[in-house]
Amino acid sequence: MASQPDLPEQLTGVGATALGVALLRAQESRRADRLFDDPYAQHFLDAVDPAASPWAAASASTEQGFLHLVAEQVAVRTRFLDQTLLEAAQAGCGQVVVLACGVDTRSYRLDWPAGTQIFDVDFADVLAFRNAVLAQRGAAVPGNRISVATDLREDWPHAVTEAGLDPRQPTAWLAEGLLYALPPAAADLLLDRITATSAPGSILALDHAEDSELLRAARGELSAELVDLWQGGPTDDLTTWLTRYGWRPTVRDIAEVAARYQRPTPAAFDPERDGTGRGWLATAHLPQQL
Repeated sequence: MASQPDLPEQLTGVGATALGVALLRAQESRRADRLFDDPYAQHFLDAVDPAASPWAAASASTEQGFLHLVAEQVAVRTRFLDQTLLEAAQAGCGQVVVLACGVDTRSYRLDWPAGTQIFDVDFADVLAFRNAVLAQRGAAVPGNRISVATDLREDWPHAVTEAGLDPRQPTAWLAEGLLYALPPAAADLLLDRITATSAPGSILALDHAEDSELLRAARGELSAELVDLWQGGPTDDLTTWLTRYGWRPTVRDIAEVAARYQRPTPAAFDPERDGTGRGWLATAHLPQQL
């Protein structure tokens, strides 16, 4: 029997929220009314010693605590971002870049148009862990997937272009679960680099969320090191921020998108509950230059 891959350091602290997302995607995939199907998500949880991660040790129930607060948000944003990326690829974005992909499996589970290239970007050990788990479970490696080992704090655009991304062609970018974990200057740098590596016609898909008293308390109950997970992201609202860099954004409240999918407002962003904040899903297009 093959040995289990070691859990990388980048998935043991704040970065381990990738395993929390995997847990919620696995649960959503078991629902009769699921918004998406991720047949790989449970594999990552099965590969992790519960002592190594609070997420792997979490109860299968999401009836309380942090997982309950964000379960619907993860389900809704996954469906929304899946659809956005597929529509972008069908509209001519032949390159898709998943930033800080963690254990994301979109390159495996979505029905991409022929010829679409998917660039999964993260630390080398995170990619190795994900790829090893999937290989051990017999998942066939998609021919259109390219793993790019790099650090988003470094010159990651160089790494992605060296791996084959053509910045002269339109790209669909995904920044999921990322903005709120960045301090403002880092968020600005990320968007500046995305913009500089994007051809006209490119599309950016992302989510963002305010921290709140409710979320901070729930994170603290799960793990003390997760309390500082939220670093704020951009100081401007998303529409102003994206427009300043030349993008044409459409920003939707998470409650609006949830209602579209016939789901309740995610608990962490329900204005009828005390101590909540707001959450958003956004798409942005880079227009043709005049």
